[in-house]
Amino acid sequence: MPSVLITGAARGIGRSIAIHLAANGWEVFAGVRTDDDAAAIAMNHPITPVILDITDADHLAALDSSLPESLDAVVNNAGVLVYGPLEALSLAELRRQFEVNVFGQIAVTQAVLPRLRRAQGRIVLVSSLTGKVALPLIGAYCASKFALEAAGDVLRMELKRWNIAVALIEAGATDTDMCRNGHDMLDDAAARLSAEHRELYEGHFTGLNNSLMSQMTAAPVPPEKVAAVVVKALTARRPRDRYFIAAGDKLQQALMTQLPATARDWVLRRVTNQPGSSQPSRRLLRLAGM
Repeated sequence: MPSVLITGAARGIGRSIAIHLAANGWEVFAGVRTDDDAAAIAMNHPITPVILDITDADHLAALDSSLPESLDAVVNNAGVLVYGPLEALSLAELRRQFEVNVFGQIAVTQAVLPRLRRAQGRIVLVSSLTGKVALPLIGAYCASKFALEAAGDVLRMELKRWNIAVALIEAGATDTDMCRNGHDMLDDAAARLSAEHRELYEGHFTGLNNSLMSQMTAAPVPPEKVAAVVVKALTARRPRDRYFIAAGDKLQQALMTQLPATARDWVLRRVTNQPGSSQPSRRLLRLAGM
């Protein structure tokens, strides 16, 4: 029976991955943060919960006594999203974003690598389409995902000699609490701004709330679909370096990353309905392929 540790398994994508793998014969160790979450994930499912805050050094050390000697895979799924313009974010908020989305992922991977090496196992990092294409007002989140993309690429090269495969999951808008509560989270972030920053960025928040967030909540991908893609990454004979979820995501990301910066910025500012996103020049339209 193959074994896997999944972080952020209390809800959303992580929970779906845990349930899906358990139903398909995997020995699942589900990382959750509270006893209540542990009881909930183990109810009606053959899943072993592990109390795991990936930013807590004691929890990471305790993995040594919670996991089998050999581990076939780790799915680094835990993540948070910090909204706000970079100008207005505190260093504490920025550090929190990176502690969970980058440093915590690497710390878990470091903790289980001896076990993965014994099994010639696999590492899956749940990243995001915004790990290649950055958007305004979620700059901290995008920066953390850009960093995670780099970490995944480096790990894949460094661990190749031990036949440890590393795959990144390029998730988009998914039907999770993070997506469903997007409007409220954005409003809370605006409310936390100083009066000066609130006045400066009010139009930016309104634009993002009215455009991007409405798109995200209109037709999000079910987490079960993401879980099915993760299973492919874990079981494929020759796993890819990156997996995309929705049709067209790979092409869209590739096109956006190939645009000149001026054209890309215009497109993304228009998509997120940012103030001052005026009509483009003919030259800019040609650069954007429009």
